[in-house]
Amino acid sequence: MKACIIGGGVAGITAAKALAERGLDFDWFEQGSAIGGMWRYENDSGTSSAYRSLQIDTSSRSLAFPDFPIPPDRPAYLRHSQVLAYLEAYAEHFGVADRVQTSTPVRSVRRDDRGWAVTVGEETPARRYDAVIVANGHLSTPRRPEVPGHFDGEQLHSHHYRTPEPYTGRRVVVVGMGNSACDIAVDLARVASQVHLATRSTAWILPKYLLGRPTDHWNGLLVRKLRLPTRVARNIVRLAVRLVVGDQERFGVPRPPHRIDQAHGTVGQELLQYVAYGWIQVTPAIERLDGGEVVLTDGTRRAADAIVWATGYRPSFPFLPDDVVASADEGARLYRRIVHPDEPGLFFSGLVQPVGPTIPLVEVQGRWIADVLAGVVPLPERAAAEREIEAHRRWVRRTFVRSERHRLEVDFRAHTAALREDMARTTSPGPASDARATA
Repeated sequence: MKACIIGGGVAGITAAKALAERGLDFDWFEQGSAIGGMWRYENDSGTSSAYRSLQIDTSSRSLAFPDFPIPPDRPAYLRHSQVLAYLEAYAEHFGVADRVQTSTPVRSVRRDDRGWAVTVGEETPARRYDAVIVANGHLSTPRRPEVPGHFDGEQLHSHHYRTPEPYTGRRVVVVGMGNSACDIAVDLARVASQVHLATRSTAWILPKYLLGRPTDHWNGLLVRKLRLPTRVARNIVRLAVRLVVGDQERFGVPRPPHRIDQAHGTVGQELLQYVAYGWIQVTPAIERLDGGEVVLTDGTRRAADAIVWATGYRPSFPFLPDDVVASADEGARLYRRIVHPDEPGLFFSGLVQPVGPTIPLVEVQGRWIADVLAGVVPLPERAAAEREIEAHRRWVRRTFVRSERHRLEVDFRAHTAALREDMARTTSPGPASDARATA
C-alpha cells in the first residue's frame, strides 16, 4: 500500500507523521518551497492569508499537539512566525521534515481500475497510488460577493492584505465580521483616517483574556472538568464576558440576532475599544458601489478610498475532477468529515471548521487515516456511511446559522471522540488494507 499526501500545512504534516509511525509508504508533495502552509508569511505557494500582525486566536495550551508541548517560554497566543517554528520543530522531531517534496505542485488526481493516478509537475507518466490524502487547506481561495456598481478606489480580499502602512490617512471599509475582518480593521485603525466595518450580521465579540486567563481556558474547564455540553459552556462564557467586559452594544457593536452557540464568535482584545473610540464604525452591509462611496443597506453612504473584502474562502481542489468535488459537496458530504463516499481511497484531512482548536484536531484525523490505511480501522458499508453523513448534516442545519461559513462545521470534542472511539476498537494493526476496497 502506498499513499500520496498533497499539502505541507498542518494537515499534511500530521498525516505524514501518522503514516510514518504506522510504517506506511507515502510520497508527500508541497507546491511551495517549504512546509508551513498558511502559517508561512508570504508563502511562495500563494496559499497563505497571513498578515504581518496575525496572532492566532487559540491559546498555546489549547492548540498544542498532545505529544509535543509548546515550549513554556512562548506567549499565551502565538504570532504566525511562532506557529510556523512550532510546526517545523514538530516535523523535525518526528522525522518527517525531510520526507516532503517541496516546489512540487500536484496537477492532476484521477482514479481508474488500478487505483489513483497522480500527475506531479510536468512529469509523465503519472505516479500510481492506492490512496490519496488531500491536505491542501481551505483558507486560500477567496470568496467574494457580487456587489453592483463601480468603485473608484482600491479593492482587495483579505487574503492579499499584509500591512496597514499603504492605507495611512485613507478611508477604508472592511467587509465582514470574522476574526480576520476585525483584526484587519484594528490594524488599519492605527493609521487610517477612518475605518468602517460593514457587516450583514454582526458577531459575538470575545476577548482573548478573561480574568487574566486565556478565554478558551474557561471554556475548556467547563467542557472537560464539569462535562458540560459545548453549547452550554459557550453561553456561560458569553455571560461571564458580559459581566466582566460589558455589553458590546454599549461600545457600539450591535447584538447579533443569534445565540453564541449558533455561530463562531469573533475573538479580539481591542475591537470594542476601537469602536468605542470611534476609530472603527460598525455599519450595515454594502448594497452597491458608487464611485468614491459605498451605499449601505440602510440607504446611507460612506466615502471610501479602499475596500478590504474579508468575506471568507471556498474550498478549492484544482487537481481533482469537478464531478468528484461536486459529489463531495465541497467537503460537506464526507464520512467522518474525511472519507469520500463515492471515491474509494480518497481522504480529506483538515477540511473542517471546528468549534475548538484546529491543530490538535487534524492530528487525530491523521492518525485515524493511518489506521484505516493500515487495516486497523474498518470503514462501514456504503449505507451506514451515508447515514452518518446525513446525521452530521442534520446536526449542522439544526445547530448553526445557515451560511456558507458553517458548511464544514464540527464540534472538536464530538468529532475527535468519534475518531478515537473508532481507533480504540482495535489495538493492533492487521495487514495493510487495500485502500481501493474502502468506503
